Amino acid sequence: MKRAFVAVAFSLVAIGIFAQDAELGTPDPEKVGVDSAQQKLKEVSVDKFENAGFWISNMSTDEGYTTTRLFEGSPAGKVPVEEEKDLNIPDKYVLGTRIDYLRRGYSTFTVYPVRPIPIEGITKTISVWVVGRNYNHSLNILVQDFFGRKYELFLGKLNFQGWKKLTVAIPPQSPDGQSGIVQRNYHYNNHMGIKVIGFKINCDPMEAFGSYYLYLDDLRAVADLFAEDNRDPDDMVDSW
Repeated sequence: MKRAFVAVAFSLVAIGIFAQDAELGTPDPEKVGVDSAQQKLKEVSVDKFENAGFWISNMSTDEGYTTTRLFEGSPAGKVPVEEEKDLNIPDKYVLGTRIDYLRRGYSTFTVYPVRPIPIEGITKTISVWVVGRNYNHSLNILVQDFFGRKYELFLGKLNFQGWKKLTVAIPPQSPDGQSGIVQRNYHYNNHMGIKVIGFKINCDPMEAFGSYYLYLDDLRAVADLFAEDNRDPDDMVDSW
């Protein structure tokens, strides 16, 4: 009788464990393989801030004025992108911007390229090295999606000394492919990704006085290049 009871109890425990595994969703090896095979993540260089005059800055004239130029320098902790280690690509300068405030208050200024910078593939994260001078300002990156819509993403506060790498993850687009930051539209396989259109700095009103200095270097992205490397070579180009 006891043996029968133990056997029944063991069967119930086994059924409970099986049911728990089913509820939690045991990963399907075949599905995981397909998902992994359809991603090719790679770190790419977006801009090294080496071209004089390519980046400019702007601020409301009743709040202050800006000056932007290149300076020699580099973050000590920066390492080259893997595929660029032996290419001797120039990486000598950083981008500096000086702000001279006319009055204290809630002010902003932007640093932007003369034309949008496209990022190949589907962008997962964007990073940039920053000198924030330990001010309580905040740094945002401005991007443009597949439909040309502009978005502002928070990179971080500038309350630190020296160089620091700030990174932001790009939110995935909605399944319908229409809302959110859309990087790819199912109608077209030859256009995808986002473009960087600048940086926006929101100044803390308690520290928006005198002069402020900001330095940027090595704008990068981690992107999924699977779709870029697997385009249909026999497709037509809609460029007429």
